[in-house]
Amino acid sequence: MGKFKMKPKELREMSVEELEKTLRELRIKIVGLRYRAKVGLLENPGELRETRRNIARVLTVLREKKKM
Repeated sequence: MGKFKMKPKELREMSVEELEKTLRELRIKIVGLRYRAKVGLLENPGELRETRRNIARVLTVLREKKKM
């Protein structure tokens, strides 16, 4: 998980297990980012926003796959 936008095409190629693992990692990451933002140590505030959006992307693809 770097500082990049996860592409929906790449996410759709992942299995449900991989998506769930990615989601867990992103949720752990966002907790750390929120803490750093609260204490004023967050260097790139855009990373918090991008992580939130990545979580939404993963959840969307997971819902699509579970519907099938």
